[in-house]
Amino acid sequence: MSGLLEGKRLLITGVITDASLAFHAAKMAQEQGATVVLTGFGRLSLVERIAKRLPEPAPVIELDVQNQEHLDTLADRVREHVDGLDGVLHSIGFAPPSCLGAPFMDAPWKDVSTAVEVSAYSFKSLAEATLPLLGQGSSIVGMDFDARVAWPVYNWMGVAKAALESVNRYLARDLGPQGIRVNLVTAGPMKTMAAKSIPGFGELEEGWGDRAPLGWDSSDPTATAKTVCAVLSDWLPATTGSMIWVDGGVHALGV
Repeated sequence: MSGLLEGKRLLITGVITDASLAFHAAKMAQEQGATVVLTGFGRLSLVERIAKRLPEPAPVIELDVQNQEHLDTLADRVREHVDGLDGVLHSIGFAPPSCLGAPFMDAPWKDVSTAVEVSAYSFKSLAEATLPLLGQGSSIVGMDFDARVAWPVYNWMGVAKAALESVNRYLARDLGPQGIRVNLVTAGPMKTMAAKSIPGFGELEEGWGDRAPLGWDSSDPTATAKTVCAVLSDWLPATTGSMIWVDGGVHALGV
């Protein structure tokens, strides 16, 4: 029996450790038949080590989304490993310490602009950089955290995620005529490397499982990885500009 992503060629960004949501998405994608290329930022040797823990070791390409040269050469560097792409996962976000946990009113624009550039504008940058590799029926997926409300400690990262949600809609509008779908997977709080960098993450996570109609295990990335793979597959052919929640149902409640 063939897998959900049989024959698909995917670019997956944002793997830092084997606890990263991107790592679990890459692992599940391979198990479902995909060929995966990873991008890494910073300590590439660490990402290369982590890549060897996948069912099939995956090549790693350096990508700093603030580096225009990296973006301009990305398509050519991906072509060294695959002849095109059927899907891209954007799992990239960063905010300086003043933007997370510290008083919301104190963050300077320089820090806020970094958060917005890396966490929201880069969704457009990555889509643009990979466009030469994408064809009819391709899928671009971004990782989100529900930005409709003000969360404790999330502060300017929440603002950046709200921008990401808007970028998602505009990309869906502009890339739809080329047959390219663009969606976000909006996960509940997960115990990832990114979460550890959020001061007071426990406050965000606390009680989530009690509130979620389906329950919630912040240490189990399976549901999120499965959803990412579903959105990258051909099984949502008319879904674009959407946010697909994987949070146990908390987003649907008034408390």
